[in-house]
Amino acid sequence: MSRTHRRSAAALVYDSHGQDEAPRVIAKGYGLVADMIVQRAKEAGLYVHESPEMVSLLMQVDLDSRIPPRLYQAVAELLAWLHRLESGAADDPPVTDVVVSPPAPGVSSEL
Repeated sequence: MSRTHRRSAAALVYDSHGQDEAPRVIAKGYGLVADMIVQRAKEAGLYVHESPEMVSLLMQVDLDSRIPPRLYQAVAELLAWLHRLESGAADDPPVTDVVVSPPAPGVSSEL
């Protein structure tokens, strides 16, 4: 089975009060590894947002690397919604379609 048909998962960490300038990818994988990432997140009481588009983009980021600026808006919207969810003021989850701005002129288009 090709990677495009296997389940994939990526995990982010972000400390807005610490030294993190942007969220970092701390785990990612396909198949059984993806299943383990999701299972551990759920066991820890973490919210699991299923967005194939977002995961596809995050899978391109190196482990323990910050997300690229092109993903800031999409990830920020998700994190803001999660914050509202935790505070009891959440509405519907963010739309799963991910819109990524094209890179600025002179900036590499690779994540």
